Amino acid sequence: MDTEKEIYSLFSNVASSLGYSEVHGRIIAALLVSRRLVSLDELRKRIGYSASSVSLSLDFLEMLGVIRRVKKPTDKKLYIELQGDLLDCLKKAVLFKAQKSVESTLQEFAKYKKNGEAKDAIRILEKEIKRLERYINLLSKVKLP
Repeated sequence: MDTEKEIYSLFSNVASSLGYSEVHGRIIAALLVSRRLVSLDELRKRIGYSASSVSLSLDFLEMLGVIRRVKKPTDKKLYIELQGDLLDCLKKAVLFKAQKSVESTLQEFAKYKKNGEAKDAIRILEKEIKRLERYINLLSKVKLP
């Protein structure tokens, strides 16, 4: 493994602790370092992943608004660019994962409530999950330094 790929891997460890997969972290690292549009093929080579793994990861990052795909009229290549800075990217991932977890938990609680099972436990835990949901909403409004 060359030094650049090792450095991207180290960075991806930090990104992974905040909700990204290793490949997501490597993509973000490569885009941060390049500071320009990077072709899909160049990105794939820089991070050492297959085209299909990179493509799937780009779908997720694009859905979060972390990256943008760009086509240049002068060639047929697909280019990728980072949207925002590192903190913004990480904030989006953390909030997305937390919100999805809260939503799915509340949906599961609703199933048990219909059956009349564990009413007290659901009431107590649902209250805390909704409290967490309010906190996540507040965090989403926090301005980054």
